[in-house]
Amino acid sequence: MDFGRLITAMVTPFNEQGEIHWEEAARLIDYLIADQKSEALVVSGTTGESPTLSDSEKVQLFEFAVKHAAGRCKIIAGTGSNNTAHSIHLTQEAERVGVDGVLLVVPYYNKPSQEGMFQHFEAIASSTKLPVMLYNVPGRTSACLSAATTLRLAQIPNIVATKECASLEHVTLVAAGAPDHFKVYTGDDASGLPAITVGAYGIVSVASHVVGSEMKQMIDSFVAGDTQKATRLHQQLFPVFKGLFECPQPLPNPVAVKYALTLRGINVGSVRLPLIAPTEDEQGFIRALFNE
Repeated sequence: MDFGRLITAMVTPFNEQGEIHWEEAARLIDYLIADQKSEALVVSGTTGESPTLSDSEKVQLFEFAVKHAAGRCKIIAGTGSNNTAHSIHLTQEAERVGVDGVLLVVPYYNKPSQEGMFQHFEAIASSTKLPVMLYNVPGRTSACLSAATTLRLAQIPNIVATKECASLEHVTLVAAGAPDHFKVYTGDDASGLPAITVGAYGIVSVASHVVGSEMKQMIDSFVAGDTQKATRLHQQLFPVFKGLFECPQPLPNPVAVKYALTLRGINVGSVRLPLIAPTEDEQGFIRALFNE
């Protein structure tokens, strides 16, 4: 399975009542594919506010995205959690409705050992025929999947990729030791091009909601050997990469990008508690990022 080089971790649109806004979800999927050049979408990941989505909502989102994308891009379902049995159940539900792959986050809060993490991912992978992308994000989980454990998991045939948010060193180590079928993605927009230069295949992005077309040009330029153009695009996009998360102080994902989408006329609504909408000052900062 090749998920492509630019994957968008899609926000979940909500209406004024805080329910999933299905019409706007359809518009968003079309926009991300046609305008922002996403080759795959992660549905119900952290950017999609997965902690506040019920299982029923998640499965409905998976099925809706599969049907609406209709083969125009790959759909990756966020089915990971810190409960192995629950992750297996949700993964099997995602497989039932026809997704192309699943994203499995490192178990959070309970902080398992490396062997515990290996057995967790092995058990989920063995429960499905779907391709699996691992997701290592120590800043959110308080646990880090080591490069050695990642490479051990990469020997399992249907574990085909990882989304790496630890460090460039981690990306380098995994990319250097990975089997041919296993692809490394960075989940940090600001490190996107640097990660690709040390062996990453692509980016699982938040900023691609609003600058995806330019990011695709950056990646394609590097792959084609035009490193000067790729570097120039990275430098131009860097304020957006940083600003969407720093805004002007650290702002939880996806608060900023949801507001940025509304500036583009994509009415994805606000966020669910415990996240809250950006303040007026934060809104002004986001508008300035896009010269609005």
